Amino acid sequence: MRGLGSPRGPEFVTPPVVAIMAQDPPQKGAPPKGRLLVAAALVAALTGAAAGIAGGAAGARLSEAAPAAALPRVAPAPSAGLSGLSATAARVLPSVVSVETGGGGGSGFVVDGRGHILTNAHVIRGSDRATVVLNDGRRISARVIGEDDDEDLAVLEVDYPRELTPATLGRSGDLAVGDQVLAIGSPLGLSGTVTAGIVSALDREVRLGTARRTAVQTDASINPGNSGGPLVNARGEVVGVNTAIASGRGGGNIGIGFAIPIDRAAPIAERIIRN
Repeated sequence: MRGLGSPRGPEFVTPPVVAIMAQDPPQKGAPPKGRLLVAAALVAALTGAAAGIAGGAAGARLSEAAPAAALPRVAPAPSAGLSGLSATAARVLPSVVSVETGGGGGSGFVVDGRGHILTNAHVIRGSDRATVVLNDGRRISARVIGEDDDEDLAVLEVDYPRELTPATLGRSGDLAVGDQVLAIGSPLGLSGTVTAGIVSALDREVRLGTARRTAVQTDASINPGNSGGPLVNARGEVVGVNTAIASGRGGGNIGIGFAIPIDRAAPIAERIIRN
């Protein structure tokens, strides 16, 4: 048998040698025929041994050079559409925008197909124009068409409504404590951020704008920059406008955020748009 990696094995050497020695006529002074056959067999055996050693060495070198065995990995997940909160976030994100003004910024969301965007009044305070940044990174100029300081709401309008994707407005009156919700916006300038939580309380009285109002309380992480962004239920329907947080000494989120109920925010937005 030919050794691994050997270019030729003993089976190519032995038969020709034996045949030639068996057919040559005896010469004067030559060794007896039997001795020639033994010598031929010995040559074949030595050749085979050398080939086996060479093949073994080549096999060892191949083993040393072989790559390490792959670590066990989980099988790829079957291709399927998004589900659960992933699907909810994917459905709402195209409707959410970042709002930039000379004095700061926040978030907002598209409320109709005519180019109107709802946000907080404190996000655009002191400005009559703003830049909205869409989820895909496009930047569009917008003008402030009205605001309600008491309710901390404002409406922007862009000139190219076809560029926008309206969100679906739900009913905050249908919420219950413990319902799962997502807060979407641009906290600390990080656009398209999605955080999850639950409805912690309903009709929580807090100061909004210049007056005290009731709000939806949530433990979904809300930070500066989330203001004006949507709070959505598990179906992807907007149920509130994120507007305020209770914070500790450091000013960050401590799991207590507030949203203006959409049942109150939507009629105010409609009035601003009409006027």
